[in-house]
Amino acid sequence: MHWEQLLSLKRQGDTSKRLRKEQDDTRLGFEVDYDRIIFSSAFRSLQDKTQVIPLSKTDFVHTRLTHSLEVSVVGRSLGRLVGKKILEKYPYLKEVHGFHMNDFGTIVAAAALAHDIGNPPFGHSGEKAIGEYFKTGKGIKYKEQLADKEWQDLIDFEGNANGFSVLTGSRPGNEGGLRISYATLGAFMKYPKESLPKKPTSNIADKKFGFFQTDKVFFNDVAAELGLLSNKKGDAIGFERHPLAFLVEAADDICYTIIDFEDGINLGLVEEDFALEYLVKLVGHIMDRKKYNSLITKEDRISYLRALAISSLISDAVRVFLENEEAILQGKFHMALMDKSQYKAQMDDIIKISVKNIYQSNDVIEKEIMGYQVINTLLDKFCTAYNNKFEGTATNYDQLLLKLLPEKFVTEKMSLYERLMHICHFISMLTDGKALQIFNIIKG
Repeated sequence: MHWEQLLSLKRQGDTSKRLRKEQDDTRLGFEVDYDRIIFSSAFRSLQDKTQVIPLSKTDFVHTRLTHSLEVSVVGRSLGRLVGKKILEKYPYLKEVHGFHMNDFGTIVAAAALAHDIGNPPFGHSGEKAIGEYFKTGKGIKYKEQLADKEWQDLIDFEGNANGFSVLTGSRPGNEGGLRISYATLGAFMKYPKESLPKKPTSNIADKKFGFFQTDKVFFNDVAAELGLLSNKKGDAIGFERHPLAFLVEAADDICYTIIDFEDGINLGLVEEDFALEYLVKLVGHIMDRKKYNSLITKEDRISYLRALAISSLISDAVRVFLENEEAILQGKFHMALMDKSQYKAQMDDIIKISVKNIYQSNDVIEKEIMGYQVINTLLDKFCTAYNNKFEGTATNYDQLLLKLLPEKFVTEKMSLYERLMHICHFISMLTDGKALQIFNIIKG
């Protein structure tokens, strides 16, 4: 792969290539991506979507919105640090093409900002609830009428693939999307493959999938423009990652490891002394113990260690990327950057504690169980009503229910697969609170 191609400014609908030097100096090309994501309704809805604690009323607990903003900040730092070294190594990128290290930072920041934009309500359990409705719930009745890949899209409903639909406008009811640059779309695409075959290799790019069958044509167009390397398995579509996707993933890994842990401490789910011991293992070699010991409150001590931890992990992720940059461009680097971090053991220890004390706490489990019930009910009622309308058998109740759909979702879809995906998209874009509100209306 080649950097000048990977940094394409082309946008959906462009008939000719956009050059870096043609952009308005007051709002440079890739910065437009960041702005468009910030102002989108899909991004705004993340303020009421679960990060760790569903429907939390505690003001210091992270939502998907605050998490995404923090991942974006870390991503910008990663991108700039890597970009500075890439431009030193390949000076023609700056001299001929006019790229700046800030371009790398802005691309990674924008992709990181959007990394959770397609996630359904109630966190990752929301994805599982949608998938299980079709796999083992009432939705299994649709299986025989769908192609294998269409069915796999539904039973493994994937927030990353849904995010690609949101950004590109392939999503029903949102034609045109946000018109994000292909470079930013490439950095966003952590899993550039379709839903089948499922996990064909141990390559990190094959771990999940990155687009639905409805988005296949445009996905291929983006991959071709960026010059992504094909790793096709049989007749399936699959590519090696855009190099900057590794940085987006690293930013997310750093933030959820450290900041979810911080939430757990502040909520009292992890004992402070126990938690500080783990954080000190990560940053003990660089911390100023005199300054640390002068801090009076728990929050200040945790904030100090958190900032040091994130800084250390950023530096190490940059090191791993630059040491493996050529292998990444050749499509021969197949793991997450943080899996090669010198701090991997410390990160793994923190994640184990988070899983036991935070992700599996009673509060989280109770809300996830509730989320399953909410999403299953909404899926069943709306899928039934929407299909009945198409088949001409809609009851008065079905017609009333469909009036709850926002205007952009009141569209006709010809195939069963498109209709089912249409309702999945609608439900995935709901906030936790809105999903619960509609559930309560349905239940009377």
